[in-house]
Amino acid sequence: MANAPVEIKNTWAVVQDHTRVFQDLVYVYPVISRRSRGLSVGVNLNPDKRCNFDCVYCEVDRKTPGRAASVDLGQLRTELTWLLRYALDGGLATQPKFDQVPELTRAIRDIAFSGDGEPTMVPDFDECVRVVAEVKQELGLDGTKLVLITDSAGLDKASVRRGLERMDACEGEIWCKLDAGTEAYYQLVNRSAVKFDRILKNITGTARTRPVVIQSLFLRTHGAPMPPEELAAYCERLTTILRDGGKIREVHAYTVARPTPESWATKLSKDELEAIATTIRARTGLPVSTFD
Repeated sequence: MANAPVEIKNTWAVVQDHTRVFQDLVYVYPVISRRSRGLSVGVNLNPDKRCNFDCVYCEVDRKTPGRAASVDLGQLRTELTWLLRYALDGGLATQPKFDQVPELTRAIRDIAFSGDGEPTMVPDFDECVRVVAEVKQELGLDGTKLVLITDSAGLDKASVRRGLERMDACEGEIWCKLDAGTEAYYQLVNRSAVKFDRILKNITGTARTRPVVIQSLFLRTHGAPMPPEELAAYCERLTTILRDGGKIREVHAYTVARPTPESWATKLSKDELEAIATTIRARTGLPVSTFD
């Protein structure tokens, strides 16, 4: 009989600390992710910390200079191969924090393009995907997904579209950020020079080709949760994507998990988050998973 899934608690140190530095590695790092439901090996294509969003809840320290200005594909291949083997062989289970949950460290749930900035900003995104896909195949990780965690601003770039096609061929999944329903709230929370309309068009275009996951962080700003009219506009954005031919696998609704750079950006309670999820389900018909 198969073992029951392990409940991943947000109180665990290994969940609370998602540092993107592991030993002396530059491009890869391990985390226990509740949204991945286990071990996720992150691929940091932005050790330079470049991003086209400046989210009020982002925990990346952009005051400290980044470690590399570009991605060395050879080093990426070497580091990823080593870390995946290290996890599979049980080495990760002996490391601080990870030794708290050794049963979760040998099964690699996904390899995720997610780092100190926006992964699609790199000029050779498709080549980065190629390297990661080849390592995944070489190690026989047929059940391990490739995940792109993205703010969606670069999904219309040619190299990114080629990269997504590579991902489609090897258990790929795209997690698209959508934190708002209107341009004004988008600018309040995500603070980007990229227009909100472009984000919506990119999500819709991508979702027409393959189902996407919508990842949405809900929070309090200046003490107030998302206003009801903003939540209604957010739900309408989702229904519009569906109406325009996009496919949404599910919505990940979550809230602040770690210290934010803005003191006025704070966490929702579990009940508040569940109430938002209930509204989204009722207005869109989509499945919603919550992570408080």
